[in-house]
Amino acid sequence: MSCPAPAPWLVLFRLAPWTGPEDMGATWGCPGWVRLALCLAGLVLSLYALHVKAARARDRDYRALCDVGTAISCSRVFSSRWGQGFGLVEHMLGPDSVFNQSNSIFGCIFYTLQLLLGCLRGRWASILLVLSSLVSLAGSVYLAWILFFVLYDFCIVCITTYVINVGLMVLNIQEVQGCQGKVKGH
Repeated sequence: MSCPAPAPWLVLFRLAPWTGPEDMGATWGCPGWVRLALCLAGLVLSLYALHVKAARARDRDYRALCDVGTAISCSRVFSSRWGQGFGLVEHMLGPDSVFNQSNSIFGCIFYTLQLLLGCLRGRWASILLVLSSLVSLAGSVYLAWILFFVLYDFCIVCITTYVINVGLMVLNIQEVQGCQGKVKGH
C-alpha cells in the first residue's frame, strides 16, 4: 500500500515537501478486500432496510426476515419517526425537505462514498474517509441510543450496520496511521 501524498494546498504553501507530480492529485487503487466486504455488506443492509420500509408502508402486516419477535423488530424501527431523517430533519427543516429521506438512503450514500474514496490514494481522500466515519459513528451512537432507550427494540440490521461503521472507522484510522509511519520512517 502506498502512502497518500501531501494535500496540494500544503505543498503550495510550502507546509509539506514536494515529492513529485503525484502530490497534485490522487491516484486510483484497489480498496482492499476488507473495505470492499464492509462497504458491500453495509450497502446490501441499507438496501434491505429500504425494501423493508417500503414493503411495510404498502402492507402494515408485512413481516420481514429480521422481525424475530415483538422486541426484535427491524420493520418497526425502520417505520418509526427516527427511521427517516434520523428523527431530526423533519423538525428542523420540515417534512418536505430534500434531506428528510430514509436513513437507508444516507447509508447507501455513505457506503458508496467509503468504497469510492477507499479506491483513491491521496491525503484528502484519507481525511474524508476518517471524517465521514466519525459522522457515521456519531449517527450510530445516536440511533443506538434511540433504539435501546426510546424504542426499546433490538434491530439486527441496525446493530450490524453499527458494527460495520466501527469496522470502517478502525480501517480508516489504521490506513492513515500506517501511512504516517511510512512517511516518518522514510
